[in-house]
Amino acid sequence: MQSPTTTEQELLAALANGQRVATEQIYRQNYHIVSGWLVKNGGSASDADDLFQEAMVILYSKAQDEEFRLTCSVGTYLFAISKHLWYKKLHRQSREPVALYDNTATDEDERTGIAYEDDINAHEEREAHYQQLDAALDQLGEPCRSILRAYYHQDKSMQEIAADFGYTNPDNAKTQKYKCLARLRKIFNAM
Repeated sequence: MQSPTTTEQELLAALANGQRVATEQIYRQNYHIVSGWLVKNGGSASDADDLFQEAMVILYSKAQDEEFRLTCSVGTYLFAISKHLWYKKLHRQSREPVALYDNTATDEDERTGIAYEDDINAHEEREAHYQQLDAALDQLGEPCRSILRAYYHQDKSMQEIAADFGYTNPDNAKTQKYKCLARLRKIFNAM
């Protein structure tokens, strides 16, 4: 099996070339985010499947176009497409999501375009925030960086962290995690 691609452009190029590993990686990294959002916003699991598949088809066709330039992450782009498709479906069903539209816009396409751009901007801001958090984690140093990643990214229990990092019990590991988190907040807020 091939290893996952490392950059967004490599991932997009692999998708354009029809590499199954790219499609699987995109699904693995993004499906749960889109489906979770959709279910919270009135959709079903079946809607999520259909919507994500449609978003993937759009992304695939865009990836085929040599003129297409991705200016955000693949995940951000897919999420924005998915939201756009969902709101468009709701609009067709006469359940227009008023909060998303600019009421001064006169044309449906113009309102939808505004909504789409707002989604991309919000996700780019969130991505910048995550990049800043990653930079703060890098400044944090060991073992704090590894402890926080084990807890938040790998969903390890305090029992597992205590065993992995040599703490005598989960309470000691938990105390260390809180100290690390406090240091991370201080670094992050100073950036």
